[in-house]
Amino acid sequence: MRFIIQRDRLLQSVQDVMKAVTSRTTIPILTGIKIVATQDGVTLTGSDSDISIESFIPHEEAGNENVEIKQTGAIVLQARFFSEIVKKLPTASVEIEVQNHLQTIIRSGKSEFNLNGLDAEEYPHLPQIEEENILRIPTDLLKTMIRQTIFAVSTSETRPVLTGVNWRVENNELTCIATDSHRLALRKAKVDAENNGNYNVVIPGKSLNELSKILDDHNEPIEIVITENQVLFKAKHLLFFSRLLEGNYPDTSRLIPDESKTDVVINTKDFLQAIDRAALLARDGRNNVVKFSTLESSYVEISSNTPEIGNVVEEVQTQTIEGEELKISFSAKYMMDALKALEGTEIKVSFTGAMRPFFIRPINDESILQLILPVRTY
Repeated sequence: MRFIIQRDRLLQSVQDVMKAVTSRTTIPILTGIKIVATQDGVTLTGSDSDISIESFIPHEEAGNENVEIKQTGAIVLQARFFSEIVKKLPTASVEIEVQNHLQTIIRSGKSEFNLNGLDAEEYPHLPQIEEENILRIPTDLLKTMIRQTIFAVSTSETRPVLTGVNWRVENNELTCIATDSHRLALRKAKVDAENNGNYNVVIPGKSLNELSKILDDHNEPIEIVITENQVLFKAKHLLFFSRLLEGNYPDTSRLIPDESKTDVVINTKDFLQAIDRAALLARDGRNNVVKFSTLESSYVEISSNTPEIGNVVEEVQTQTIEGEELKISFSAKYMMDALKALEGTEIKVSFTGAMRPFFIRPINDESILQLILPVRTY
């Protein structure tokens, strides 16, 4: 194998596939990046058996030559060393040549590296996915949906299924739900689904996080193929495979209240900043709890108190308060995470009682909802 390639294109692909490579693997060859050169271009693959990422660099694109293929072939190179080498190469073009016994030479300018390669035949094959039912969604919308739900996944392995985001597709609508059993984030959007397929799967939070980092911000559609145990995301020159989590995701629809006793409409930014200030004196230990109470007229009071340090009280103007008076306590962090995920200058917070979950959504937007369980402090 021998080819000459633009360093910037190579570096971008290496950085993308590195997101799937881990040093903690029981399969030694997975600590490497697989490089395959064909007449069409160069394909790089990284995998940790949960996530696999394949990045393709075409021979030419928009009239510019990215790669000059001298001889086709394949090799696996140690990912950590190869990525560091590519990052620090001196010139804009790189020559990679595989010689006898998998010895690989990387040349750029006056520098030359020799790496011991591994046999690409031993690298596990990526799953072959039957592309019957494809969902399409604009890339920037997918990234937004991930951002608005991912923070609510559980970090505890006691219930592995909660470390993922539940994706449900019905009637060309995708619903993403994440919960760690103390809070819940939900976002819906229309998708273009072939064959009107219905799905109910759980995608690991870690996979969605890595996917979101790789995807560019544009509204080109990304294709999503869901099978029994895998999901494939297909962007331009990029394939991202992830295994799905096993187990049944809890039915969260029961958690979302139908009616509320107290509704508060408030400016998102003012509310967020007031919670942030109150949290300054709530950081002691794990409690991180702030108290919220409705006042007469159109104010709410946000306070927190840590006996050894001090307390803080702040009144925040609301647009409207309807319903019963209320005092409730909740985690400042959960509230701030939820508010940052919402779009829109004004939000509506709907309470169903001091010890019942409450939910937050933007005014006039049914597609997104954040739900938080209160903390008992009274």
